[in-house]
Amino acid sequence: MNTYLNLFDFKQKVNYKNEILAGLTVAMTMMPESLSFAILAGFPPLVGLYAAFIMGLVTAVFGGRPGLISGGAGATVIVLIALMQSHGIEYVFAAVALAGLIQIAIGLFKLAKFIRLVPQPVMYGFVNGLAVIIFMSQLNQFKEPGNSGAWLTGKPLLIMASLVALTIAIILIIPRFTKAVPASLIAIIVIFAVVLGFGIETKTVSDIASVAGGFPPFHVPDIVFNLETFTIIAPYALVMAAVGLTEGLLTLNLVDEMTATKGNGNRESIAQGGANLLNGFFFGMGGCPMIAQTLVNLSAGARARLSGIIASLTILCVILFGAPVIGKLPIAALTGVMIMVAIGTFEWASFRIINKMPKQDIFVGILVAAITIFLHNLALAVLIGVIISALVFAWESAKRIRARKFVDEKGVKHYEIYGPLFFASVTAFNEKFDVSEDPAEVVIDFKESRIADMSAIEAVNKLTERYRAAGKTLHLKHLSDDCRKLIKNAETVIDVNLIEDPAYHVATER
Repeated sequence: MNTYLNLFDFKQKVNYKNEILAGLTVAMTMMPESLSFAILAGFPPLVGLYAAFIMGLVTAVFGGRPGLISGGAGATVIVLIALMQSHGIEYVFAAVALAGLIQIAIGLFKLAKFIRLVPQPVMYGFVNGLAVIIFMSQLNQFKEPGNSGAWLTGKPLLIMASLVALTIAIILIIPRFTKAVPASLIAIIVIFAVVLGFGIETKTVSDIASVAGGFPPFHVPDIVFNLETFTIIAPYALVMAAVGLTEGLLTLNLVDEMTATKGNGNRESIAQGGANLLNGFFFGMGGCPMIAQTLVNLSAGARARLSGIIASLTILCVILFGAPVIGKLPIAALTGVMIMVAIGTFEWASFRIINKMPKQDIFVGILVAAITIFLHNLALAVLIGVIISALVFAWESAKRIRARKFVDEKGVKHYEIYGPLFFASVTAFNEKFDVSEDPAEVVIDFKESRIADMSAIEAVNKLTERYRAAGKTLHLKHLSDDCRKLIKNAETVIDVNLIEDPAYHVATER
């Protein structure tokens, strides 16, 4: 079953059996979720399935890495609910298309690399928060069909809970005997057979919405193309693009770690943008990579692009031909699969190392998880996590600046600076010097330090002025080329003049 597939310059070994079975499993888990989020946002149900098909196919073929599954994700749909309620679905389609253009631009300008700025505690918080969201969203399946929001009781609740428990048991037990077929797919088939064979009455996919329809039709959003419309849709498009790329690139990094391979973030951004652009013109609600379905895909043994293609084509076939069969699929089976995905997604290792992590990292991880869970805003959660981590790093780095002081045989006092000089360390830097008590000649040695920003230049300039006012000479020694260039560029702003001193071979302040 193993052979090589060269698809769009991505050559890799493919296990066709694993890929096909994984694709079928992913499709079964993606459809109810896409339908649920479409209904939640007030969209026609088919808009969710069209998004799953278009996102899945385009990103599977052109995306930044194999194994990554995209679809009509709740993270991006939630952003569009307010626009849907205020202006209608035509504006939603326009916003989705604009978000796609933004994502394409980010990929073309190679800005996806900034995902490297996301530290590990933020990753832990992001993943754990998503795991909780996936799990909590499955609890909604224990409610009555429709908009009543009432919990199941009595026999329906018992049946639902029993089928979910049986699904989880099958997923846990099957891998002990065979891994030839994905355990989650076996569980879905078994539960389907049990429900049909015994005539058990329980919630099915058709209780959520009909999945029957035609091929996604081409449709230009019915809006007035002017500046006013742009100002309406642009904020939603920007947030959607940011949320989609944040979740997508973090998921890509997660898959990189799990598979010990390397994906291409910029290529993924372009593919994701192209898929969203098509969504805007083919009745799709847009989306992004879906971590739950991606983990289902990987756990089923898929490592190539074929599984994503199979999943998206399966969804299309269901829309066109298979709605009567898929409509009878028990929700309990899909719920059990997604609960196991949530358990597998959670970084349980974060509990084992929590007493070994710095307190600030623990705080950041918990905060990111909390924002993800309660606000469902992944971009905001990651942004806040990165900002706090950066501020903590700046504070810790500022405390590390040191100065070794000594007077040589010529009576010249030397300050050897250790640690970066930047905005946060300027105060500590200034406290190192005793201008009134220093001799007539002073050398500051930056061999183990560097001037990093405008605040640092200003600090050096003010220190120079203090020594000049005291009638003393200050020399700057071992300035790196980039530091000299930084100071040279600041001459129009502050009074800094660098002259090469042949005696010291240093830059001299006068």
